[in-house]
Amino acid sequence: MLPPRYPSDLSDEEWEILEPLLSTTEKRGRPPRWPSRRVADAIFYLLRSGCSWRMLPREYPPWQTVYYHFRRCWRRDGRLRRAHDRLREELREAEGRDRDPSAAVIDSQVVKTTPVGGPERGYDGAKRIAGRKRHLLVDTNGLVLAARVHSADLPDRDGGRWLLDEQPRLPRLELVWADGAYTGGFRQWAEEERGWRVEVPYHRDRQLWRYGLEEKPHGFLVLPRRWVVERTFAWG
Repeated sequence: MLPPRYPSDLSDEEWEILEPLLSTTEKRGRPPRWPSRRVADAIFYLLRSGCSWRMLPREYPPWQTVYYHFRRCWRRDGRLRRAHDRLREELREAEGRDRDPSAAVIDSQVVKTTPVGGPERGYDGAKRIAGRKRHLLVDTNGLVLAARVHSADLPDRDGGRWLLDEQPRLPRLELVWADGAYTGGFRQWAEEERGWRVEVPYHRDRQLWRYGLEEKPHGFLVLPRRWVVERTFAWG
């Protein structure tokens, strides 16, 4: 009897693309007991469902095996990052774009955490939330170029530098769209260290609202370029 399939399990077409990116070429040692595809299915199930390692369904390999492959084989040797970047580059080429972007969008999102917290936990006074920040740099399609999680009390101007300090150089990048929190120190650092121009997009009717010529609508407003990174946060 075949094991049940879950919505997060990879199709044959998806595994054909991911197998050369996630599998190892190492031939030493004994053959693996569990197929790489089942390990990958288990990892994607955990990421999709949000369950703990010990609650993986029995149809998958033991959680210790899955955790070992995720931590050592996927993260430590950079395999997961290389696979992600390769897929992003191929998608951009399929859309007729250059593999490397010339413009990007940066932003952060505060996420509330449990009181236990841990070292990467702080209080964001502006949002009045205790937890962590997810910091993202995305291209104009919303595809992730860089990601970092840090405590919520770190200002965006400093978190943006921390996000990019350990990231590979983006050779074609010239322009970064951001909100007002990235002006000042981050803008100066980006121009001096990376040669990037940082711009803050505003709504086209901003001056009309400012001088009372039109009433400012209530609720969420879509801003040019900035909505792209907000959509990426929603995907997560």
